[in-house]
Amino acid sequence: MMAETVEGASSPIAPRRSPYRGKLIAVEGLDGSGKSTQIYLLKRWLELQNIRVSFTEWNSSVIVKEATRRGKKQQLLTPTTFSLIHATDFAHRYERHVIPLLRAGYIVLCDRYVFTALARDAVRGCDRDWIRNLYSFAVVPDITFYYDVPLETAIGRIIGGRPVLKFHEAGMDLGLSSDPSESFRLFQGRIKDEYSRLAAEYQFTTMDATLSIEAQQREMRAIVARQIDLALFARPRQTRA
Repeated sequence: MMAETVEGASSPIAPRRSPYRGKLIAVEGLDGSGKSTQIYLLKRWLELQNIRVSFTEWNSSVIVKEATRRGKKQQLLTPTTFSLIHATDFAHRYERHVIPLLRAGYIVLCDRYVFTALARDAVRGCDRDWIRNLYSFAVVPDITFYYDVPLETAIGRIIGGRPVLKFHEAGMDLGLSSDPSESFRLFQGRIKDEYSRLAAEYQFTTMDATLSIEAQQREMRAIVARQIDLALFARPRQTRA
């Protein structure tokens, strides 16, 4: 089922809370918000504390990489196929990586989670309830950090570091503008609006992504340490004979 516009009303699907002994932490935000840097620094901090931790990132499953690459190159992807390919990628990693490690008592860190799909696919015209049902098998993270940054700041960071914006990255498939930079700005603005909806609906922990990297990381670590008993996830220390 597809919606006529992105602004259509939505009845939220009840989120599934995790029944596993591990903990799930996700980061979300616009491209250029600095979320990937922060989740990487958190991972290193936890590793240095001898914590059982694992990491996964969006759109990284080998089973769909080639199909995604070819579809993007030949501009064959409709909003529905785009959504289904990403859902396949996520389901594969969720079943093979996320759930086994949560069951084994790990802290699993996700650089983007289902909320990336809920935001981007809605902007591309997919019905919000349809997307939520598509991902209804996934549990809600124990903590979802949303790195909130002014639109122009995020766009400046990306455009400043990219010689050329890719077709789908810029949202050119939506026909928003013939200019890639303007299309990217409009695309990201709509995604930011969707994230605002999701932040309220799923009670994200909103972070000020305009602060220094160090200040953001200090706050992130403090929140994790406050909400999760890290001692429960420490690896047994080896003793010398």
